[in-house]
Amino acid sequence: MAEPGNVWIFGYGSLIWRPDFAFERCTPARLQGWTRRFWQWSTDHRGVPQSPGRVVTLVPNPVGEVLGAAFEVEPAVYEHVMAKLDHREKGGYERVHTVATSSLGPLNVITYVGSPSNPNYAGPAPIDEIATTIAASVGPSGANIEYLVELSEALRRRGERDEHVEALRAAVERLG
Repeated sequence: MAEPGNVWIFGYGSLIWRPDFAFERCTPARLQGWTRRFWQWSTDHRGVPQSPGRVVTLVPNPVGEVLGAAFEVEPAVYEHVMAKLDHREKGGYERVHTVATSSLGPLNVITYVGSPSNPNYAGPAPIDEIATTIAASVGPSGANIEYLVELSEALRRRGERDEHVEALRAAVERLG
């Protein structure tokens, strides 16, 4: 179980494969009632304002479930880690407090969600349209396709198949 006072951060996108912050331990975790979707514009990491990329957000879904990673953060570094994450997730994401399930039991977690009310919310689109955007977009953090492939590979390593992520990867690969 978690140490008293420690905080858990839930990652479901790039945090799974590139956390880039101090943490004590990491465990696979799941959020019930959500679905992962490439419905958030990225104008600061995987695209630019003139040509935004697409990155994931969580969308409420009563029968959904999202596999991710929960990172335990000690109180001594909490403020520093959260400041770093707030900057990283500044493109329309907001902190959400929820409960994830894990082999350690239920974990109170903080995650970042880009809701439909944020200015970078892209919303749903046909898979081929999203794939075309991902294939063409590049930002300060690199190519948008790298984000998609790294996420897909990280999920595959955990034995997870996210149908949306895999459909986008197949569509991007068809584009050549």
